[in-house]
Amino acid sequence: MKLTVREIEYHDIDLIVDYFLNSTAEYLRGMGADKNKLPTKMGWMEILRREYNKEEKDKEHYYIIWEIDSKPVGHCNINKITFGKEAFMHLHLWKSDRRRKGIGFEFLKQTIPFYFRNFKLKALVCEPFALNPAPNKILPKLGFEFEKTYETTPGWINFHQKVNRYILTLKRFKAGFNNPKSDTV
Repeated sequence: MKLTVREIEYHDIDLIVDYFLNSTAEYLRGMGADKNKLPTKMGWMEILRREYNKEEKDKEHYYIIWEIDSKPVGHCNINKITFGKEAFMHLHLWKSDRRRKGIGFEFLKQTIPFYFRNFKLKALVCEPFALNPAPNKILPKLGFEFEKTYETTPGWINFHQKVNRYILTLKRFKAGFNNPKSDTV
């Protein structure tokens, strides 16, 4: 099984939108999202198409596609991007049979360097739903430092919830990212 990552291509937009729109309300709730807040397929596709054509310094969203044996199986994206400063990361494995096998960790090791390099970040932030075990387990193993738990509505498709705030600084990324703590989740 060969794990690779790549920047989004135009035809991937459908895959990303379909992942959310075809997910059950229960699954979305487990990651902190509210199915009732999802935009229409055409509306969401239009947002991603506009983003696709922007220069990096102007992007509000940026996507990396995760592949197993050259087949897309998930994505990781950043939003709330302040070029040269920080961005907020989100991670999604699309197929339930691919989850809880440690591959998210491996994909993130390949993905995170794109964000620091392409957006000249000083910090990468991730604020997963406090009750979503997978990202809360993976992030510390990748060198993210836990900052706090607090209540917020983290994004436009989320309900009000407790999140755990993690941060990976550029200094920490450069110092130890190539040697994360563990390769299993």
